[in-house]
Amino acid sequence: MEGAGAAVLILVQRIYYPLLCVMGIPANLFTFYMICFRKCGMSDTAITYLSCLAIMDTFYLVWVILVDLTLTFWLLQPFWHSNPWCSILGVLQYGSLYSSSWIVVVFTIERYLVLRSTAAKQHFSQAHITKLTCVAIVLVSHVVSVPHGWINIVSPVNITVEGHNVTLPRCHYRDKAYSTIIVWITTFLSGGIPIVLVIIFNYLIGYHLCRASNLFTKEERRVMCGRSTRGMLKRTILLLGTVSVTFVVLSLPRFVTYCILRTKYNNDNFNRNDYSIPINVAGDLANMLQNLNSTTNFLLYCVVSRRFRRELFQVATCKAKARELGSVLTHTTMRVFSVAHHKASPSTDPVTVVLTKLKLKE
Repeated sequence: MEGAGAAVLILVQRIYYPLLCVMGIPANLFTFYMICFRKCGMSDTAITYLSCLAIMDTFYLVWVILVDLTLTFWLLQPFWHSNPWCSILGVLQYGSLYSSSWIVVVFTIERYLVLRSTAAKQHFSQAHITKLTCVAIVLVSHVVSVPHGWINIVSPVNITVEGHNVTLPRCHYRDKAYSTIIVWITTFLSGGIPIVLVIIFNYLIGYHLCRASNLFTKEERRVMCGRSTRGMLKRTILLLGTVSVTFVVLSLPRFVTYCILRTKYNNDNFNRNDYSIPINVAGDLANMLQNLNSTTNFLLYCVVSRRFRRELFQVATCKAKARELGSVLTHTTMRVFSVAHHKASPSTDPVTVVLTKLKLKE
């Protein structure tokens, strides 16, 4: 029964990770297009952070899900099981992981500072500041990931292929003290600390919005906004809560299981591939959840953003192109009538001519 359960889990992962690649990579690229080139009602700061997040999530899917996890199940001898790819791939994987996590953290902190301080709002609303911040996050994340190039080593390993024993080079974890230290640091930098910061600052944002809303009476809020501000407040908190809860729920199990594996089961005799041990099953399921985090942004924007759904519908039905084409044709026709009438009557104002013709059409 245990062997059957292990076979089922391996089969699920063989299907799950390719499916993440097929769905996640196009979804992230399409999200990048929607955020950057469509009017989704987002500020310039949000556009920069979220588009950068979409790109880094795409890189994470390529380096981790596609190259490391998907191809491992289908190729006997992948190219990264040789030098120098064994080291380079580790740097790229953790660089994209750090970047994705800390873009969410910095964006959350930036939103809180903007709510609390007018000076911070003026400073962070500048486009070049946001772009420099994103570039700095990506660069620092990859620099911090350089030590991961030394935690893996390529060595020959005996494996069974179609009933025959063969010796092939394999890129595997180097069981040394400094490798353990680097992995522990990585666990907290990519999981523990970002999770705590996202929870804290999203709570502070919600608390600040609630206090700001309570400064006005119900009638004053209706006069200022033309509708119930409390409804807008609930939707804002729902947006912040959805993003933060999704990040925490999908990342926290991986952090917990990895801490258990690196403490209670951190010995040479422990077989990580033995699925009769519950922690191995829990660890693989937690990995699957964390990797899902890089593919959920498109769905989250569809759920919580009405403008994003509207633009998505227009792109899908090509209504936006039809409307823009009609606008261009109308504008061109008006210019032609204006120029022709202006040549015939030089003393007539072109604007008056256009307005007159529009009235005649009516």
